[in-house]
Amino acid sequence: MSREQTVRADATVKVMVVDDHPMWRDAVARDLAAAGFDVVATAGDGPQAVRRAQAAAPDVLVLDLNLPGMPGAQVCKELVAANPALRVLVLSASGEHADVLEAVKSGALGYLLKSASTEELTDAVRRTAVGDPVFTPGLAGLVLGEYRRLAKDPAPATSDEPRAPQLTERETEVLRLVAKGLSYKQIAERLVISHRTVQNHVQNTLGKLQLHNRVELVRYAIERGLDDA
Repeated sequence: MSREQTVRADATVKVMVVDDHPMWRDAVARDLAAAGFDVVATAGDGPQAVRRAQAAAPDVLVLDLNLPGMPGAQVCKELVAANPALRVLVLSASGEHADVLEAVKSGALGYLLKSASTEELTDAVRRTAVGDPVFTPGLAGLVLGEYRRLAKDPAPATSDEPRAPQLTERETEVLRLVAKGLSYKQIAERLVISHRTVQNHVQNTLGKLQLHNRVELVRYAIERGLDDA
């Protein structure tokens, strides 16, 4: 894809930037706009972020965690609950494991440190927009490791719990690769299918399992041992 084609494609992606530091917020918004994204809104505190995101309906929310009025993780949780299609990329100065895990459990698809370059940021937003999880190196392993730890002691099933929906062989195959941490592009290449087909399988699986995002899907797969298959 040429540079011009990439810019045209990015222009269809609506992005919102949330950070309480005006100069940083404006710089990030400016960089993303220069890269061809449609920056539809910005916000400087938690409550403002929720209001403006609901009005602007961005595809990708670039979100800081340390916000006045309402923590970024709570902003993420509320907005993703209201709109599961929203994709959240946390852009934070903190690399603390607790912050990373809290963000992901709140519904964030990726986590990038503010030390990332402009090129890394624009690539991360581009990948987040198509549903790929993006993490600063070292953090992806942390997240998968935490879900594996939680999966060792899953909640006991009750007799009233409905039976798990039946997935097709291909959906199960895609789910297994998602649980292993592969991106949609990597899954498409491995299965020799299109990126769009992978996305469709994931969306169908989310619907069948009544899950809201890829993070919940990974945990579901790990609890059933699919990442070791």
